[in-house]
Amino acid sequence: MNRGVLKNWKRGIMKDKERIKGIIEAILFTMGESVAISRLSEVLDIEEDTLKELLEEMKGDYAGKDRGICLIELDGAYQICTKIETYEYVKKLVSQPKKRSLTDVMLETLSIVAYKQPVTKQEIEAIRGVKSDFAVNKLLEYRLIKELGRLDTIGHPIVFGTTEEFLRCFGVSSIEELPDIDEVQKQNFMEEAMEEVAASITV
Repeated sequence: MNRGVLKNWKRGIMKDKERIKGIIEAILFTMGESVAISRLSEVLDIEEDTLKELLEEMKGDYAGKDRGICLIELDGAYQICTKIETYEYVKKLVSQPKKRSLTDVMLETLSIVAYKQPVTKQEIEAIRGVKSDFAVNKLLEYRLIKELGRLDTIGHPIVFGTTEEFLRCFGVSSIEELPDIDEVQKQNFMEEAMEEVAASITV
């Protein structure tokens, strides 16, 4: 597509952007989970750069204090969620969920995965100095980490990384947004994160 055609095509898209934004809203609402921008681009037949402009506009639209939902980005995917401020009203319509807490061991393991990923269980245990089967299995159960594949080495060990649920719980769009921290800060980070993650994980 030459520059002139591309310019006219983009102008046509932006002229009809409110209708397109409505379609995007319908897709995200119906899916109920994050949808990759590449998938939206394919469905709508719109270039990703142009689509990202529309999504950023939508984030601004939802940011108004009188709106009950928001649009969040999770590592190149987008999802419609309710705002935290509305939680006390929403919870009246559903039964109070039972909260799962994360132990210090689980938080330490999660921190290692977050900052060292992709990482094997053997590497986690080498850093912690103890077996980590229980912590890894629980984090998998809570959908905070996932299997990324296997290394092409002896034994073909599984490598782990964080999930969208992890990003959602910690309020970041990608792992690149995690703060650079030393060991002391890491301990403080884990302690502060315990309450946030425990409150976000429900059965």
